[in-house]
Amino acid sequence: MQHTATEASYPLEFREEEAKSLGEQLRFRHNVELVGMKHVGIGNFLSFFLNHAGIVDRYINHGEKHLFITVDLNDLVEREIHPFWVLLFKRVVDSSESIEINPADKKQISSLFLNSIQSQDLFLTIENLKKSLNLIVKGDFLPTIFLLRLDRLKEVFNEEFFSNLEGLVNSTGQKLAYVFTSYRSLSEIAQPFFEKKYPTLFPNKIYIKPANLHDTEIIFETFKKKYDLNLTDDLLKKIFDLAMGHVQYLQLSILILKQKVSDMGVDASNLMTTIAKDERVNLLSEEIWESFSTEEQEVLKKIRAGKSIGEEEKKSAQYLWDTGVVFGKNSQVAIFNPLFEYYLKGNDARKEQPEAVEFTKKENLLFNLLKETVGEVCEREKIIKEVWPEYEEVGVSDWTIDRLVARLRNKLKKQNSQYVIKTVKTRGYMLVEEG
Repeated sequence: MQHTATEASYPLEFREEEAKSLGEQLRFRHNVELVGMKHVGIGNFLSFFLNHAGIVDRYINHGEKHLFITVDLNDLVEREIHPFWVLLFKRVVDSSESIEINPADKKQISSLFLNSIQSQDLFLTIENLKKSLNLIVKGDFLPTIFLLRLDRLKEVFNEEFFSNLEGLVNSTGQKLAYVFTSYRSLSEIAQPFFEKKYPTLFPNKIYIKPANLHDTEIIFETFKKKYDLNLTDDLLKKIFDLAMGHVQYLQLSILILKQKVSDMGVDASNLMTTIAKDERVNLLSEEIWESFSTEEQEVLKKIRAGKSIGEEEKKSAQYLWDTGVVFGKNSQVAIFNPLFEYYLKGNDARKEQPEAVEFTKKENLLFNLLKETVGEVCEREKIIKEVWPEYEEVGVSDWTIDRLVARLRNKLKKQNSQYVIKTVKTRGYMLVEEG
């Protein structure tokens, strides 16, 4: 198998603790969930784990052959149950092509998939999927299905969904294992369908915190080559201090720095405000903030104000410590990076000021895009491509798109515009003229 991901070239010591923990669980065919704050770098870590040629031998192997099957739910156009199973089956077919098993078995897997597509029957699809996984097991491979961003399906979860996931494991004689990724644990996002009802599925939890300095330097080197950056030591240290191991903050900081250097120049003295005030960074910070519970938000406010946190308060917001949003520093509790803290500080000021009605840069791009095709659906994929061209590899979350649309919709209303934005479920948005 050819490993083309940039992360495949990382040294094997990258995120060693997390790789060791994940490898040990998979060695014994335990299911795992990787949990971390939004965009912290779970995808970056898994791209390394899934593509580095030395991972299995170093962290997993007892002599068995392993097949990693990656199912990124960002590839799911329709966030519905049946399309999910079709996508999963397709990834099983694709992965089976890369391994050495009986050619007749490969052909049968493809035939089973085609039969499922033609039938459009969910029950048959899952039964054929079971048969396909057993053909892989028959070829002496241990399959692991990585379900990335499973929270994208949380609105359509039901008992049957988890029962079928468990059924795949049971059909392979416990040879199949899952790795789930999300910003929250399954027991939270899948209540009441998941917890304690599916013992075969119940996963071991591994928290992915912001990367340490050593791992951040490894990540930065790949960004440095990609964006052709030559930074002074002062700027480099400042970027590391701002991102503090959060991968998307790091990449956005580099993108902004690259643009600002070519536009007008930037140095260590104004880097913080330049990056912190950028609309893209604000959206990221807002998305992270909105992912917290009310109790967690209240604890963060107290930490920022320098107030002590009681045991009960900490217990109600344990997620913040588990995911590295906050950490102990000099007998105090600190927030993980200055960019997010800057956003929190600005929260109070924003509440005291009336919301502006002028479009931001991203809102203007979105409005003009929708206006080009008034009365027609603008697909989410096109919105990402046109409004966030610089995000090709960073990725744009559903939350980011929905939030920008909500802001634009609200400003159009405040401007008494004749235009309104309609949501077309699972597809995108449509600008229509009323009145």
